[in-house]
Amino acid sequence: MIFLNMKTWIQNYITAQKAALDSITPQAIEHLVEIFREAHQHDRRIFVIGNGGSAANASHFATDLGKGASDKLSKRFRVMSLTDNTPWLTALGNDDSYADVFRRQLENYGETGDVLLCMSVSGNSPNLVAAVNWANDHGLSTIALISAHGGKLEGLAQTIIKVDDTHFGRVEDCHMGICHLLAYAFMELPERQTRCQP
Repeated sequence: MIFLNMKTWIQNYITAQKAALDSITPQAIEHLVEIFREAHQHDRRIFVIGNGGSAANASHFATDLGKGASDKLSKRFRVMSLTDNTPWLTALGNDDSYADVFRRQLENYGETGDVLLCMSVSGNSPNLVAAVNWANDHGLSTIALISAHGGKLEGLAQTIIKVDDTHFGRVEDCHMGICHLLAYAFMELPERQTRCQP
């Protein structure tokens, strides 16, 4: 067994984190910004989902987009994290199935032209797969932030960004970085995001 000292372990982690971030292309982020810009211009809803750390990222992103980015624009984003209503989540999980906790909420709110963003390291979470399938069938734009695992979401979501790592911490950090890029594109370049592109 090879034992690493703490300094070496930290340096290795940072090096791997940089490599994971480098696997995200500016073109991929630019495409997401355009999807969100169009949703904003046409008053479409944006739903964000995930499990565990990705659920926390979903809440964080909805806050950044709904408050920070919206404060810089002439009208506000219609964004919500479907991970935040604990009584509703537990009712759906208890009465139906945990695999249905996001899909059933989308049945209440989702409409053609809306956007669903999901985040997953495994890419196989049944509740995310069910939500994306429903969204695809009902005319929503579906986006998945995933890892090198790929999983079922890689073949289901209309738009994917795949972080080239499988470490939960590093991938979740990268997904939050992508979310910050999306939110700050509207916070720091509001005039570009509110005008019609040629």
